[in-house]
Amino acid sequence: MATTDSSLTPVLGKDDVQRIMAEGFGEYHDDFPFEVTEVRPGEVHLRFHAEQRHLRPGGTVSGPALFTLADVGGWACALSHVRGDPLIVTTNLNINFMRKAEVGPIDAICRILKMGRSLLVFEVEMISGGQCAAHATGTYAIPAA
Repeated sequence: MATTDSSLTPVLGKDDVQRIMAEGFGEYHDDFPFEVTEVRPGEVHLRFHAEQRHLRPGGTVSGPALFTLADVGGWACALSHVRGDPLIVTTNLNINFMRKAEVGPIDAICRILKMGRSLLVFEVEMISGGQCAAHATGTYAIPAA
């Protein structure tokens, strides 16, 4: 995994990020239960509570659920480090599924790799059962101030 840019300073703490994200996702937040557990320089940690309804046949957490976690993680990184602006949007997201993710907590470690004036590049490592279940990289567009 890449190194986080620890020179970045968050503009929002975990409670503010959680509140804005819950408001922004509305009812969808009920279908996709997650919590922001930590905001650090250049990094945000999330926990997704995967339930039976998030499984696909074969008993693994579905790809769309993990893809959503990656996107939510990237948004949390951007939101916490760029003016608290909820209008930041995904421009690209790539994901690699490494191994089976099971029902229960899935931790996402979201790291900012590079932040410029108009783009933010990030990665998300999704951990289930102590192992990396998926890894994603993406880019968010930062609207002009």
